[in-house]
Amino acid sequence: MNIKNLFEDYTKLPRSMFILFFAQIVSSAGNFVFPFLAIFFTKTLIFNEQKAGFYVMMATAAKVPGLLLGGKLSDVFGRKKIFIIFSTLSALFVFFCLLVGQIGQNEIIPWLLVLSAVFNGANYPAMKAMVADLTNPDNRKAAFSLLYLGMNIGFAIGPLIAGLLYNNYLKLLFVGDTATTLISVALVYFLISETLPGPNNLGKSSTTEYNSERAEEGSIYRVLLSRPYLIIFTFIFTLYSFIYVQSEFTLPLQMINIFGDNGPQYFGTIMTINGVVVIFLTVIIISITRRIEPVLNVSLAGILYALGFGVIYFSTNLPLFALSTILWTLGEIIASTYSDVYIINHTPITHRGRFSAIIHILIGSGFIFGPYLSGLFITYYKVENIWLLVSTLAIFSSFLMYLLYYFENQAKLFLKSPERIEEEI
Repeated sequence: MNIKNLFEDYTKLPRSMFILFFAQIVSSAGNFVFPFLAIFFTKTLIFNEQKAGFYVMMATAAKVPGLLLGGKLSDVFGRKKIFIIFSTLSALFVFFCLLVGQIGQNEIIPWLLVLSAVFNGANYPAMKAMVADLTNPDNRKAAFSLLYLGMNIGFAIGPLIAGLLYNNYLKLLFVGDTATTLISVALVYFLISETLPGPNNLGKSSTTEYNSERAEEGSIYRVLLSRPYLIIFTFIFTLYSFIYVQSEFTLPLQMINIFGDNGPQYFGTIMTINGVVVIFLTVIIISITRRIEPVLNVSLAGILYALGFGVIYFSTNLPLFALSTILWTLGEIIASTYSDVYIINHTPITHRGRFSAIIHILIGSGFIFGPYLSGLFITYYKVENIWLLVSTLAIFSSFLMYLLYYFENQAKLFLKSPERIEEEI
């Protein structure tokens, strides 16, 4: 495999995808405030842990109505318009926190951040729909992996800068967060045209037989129910999100349990390894797996999760934790990219924003309830034992994905069989 082959699929992407890539880097690199909410509420605003936890929960939950609102509006009024309007509002409410802080109204600040989270949530379906409009099933793997890479490049930079600025230049976090969001908005506003499909695209799509992206009429619930394979995929992938959230919740607890006071430092090292693997191996991994069906790739990701998180059960030193991180990070790269591809490939052109929103909410339940359920398990069975459960669940989820791949392919073969075509004639 040479360098030309590695980047071949990316060279076929439209120019607008690279604009979105750079916009993603800028906005992710400037995501200074929300990763530090718990510290900001307790250390700076001097809220107690219970109060701080409530506001962090509200900021997380606030994304749900934002997702639903953004999904609907982006399908009706356009992806670009909704992205620009809600991104700008999200940035402004972060900036308003500075103004309110100047007059000592600290109790208002958390609610401004909650409103910012609502508008930020509305951006997600607009962005996903925009990528779907700009691509086709042949180049979506490259498109979504490019956006995923951009997000991680930004996240590798942002928290580091924010951590250095926090103690002495806190106001710059809010200014920088606002400015980078507005820069990403400007890139989209000036360099990308509206991508909402017009009447000609919808008419052409409606006449395409056996096409999961064909235009549909009716509510999201009716259209979603007409796609049973997508529904099954969503529920299986919710298990994947429960598995992955262990890297954020249970893994640091395990490292503190083994390394004591050095646990947080070693966990930071592990997260650095995660970021390095994503940045340097995403293009290679996607190039290797590009000819494999998206759902089969997601099944492969489950095996890598099983291996990666399973190794943690036996890990007593940093090199073993590093090995496990490399394995589950490879699974993360594949799962994140190909889940988006599968979802969009099964989403009607008329409902891209709404499907992205509702499916993201359903899959996100694994992230929401994962820490609580894991904490409950750890209370009774110790932290190290959860990795056997997680590894087994990953194998089971991978097997379910493979079954979905098998039965969906059988259905496609049946629809294309000569007997079936003759019967319809």
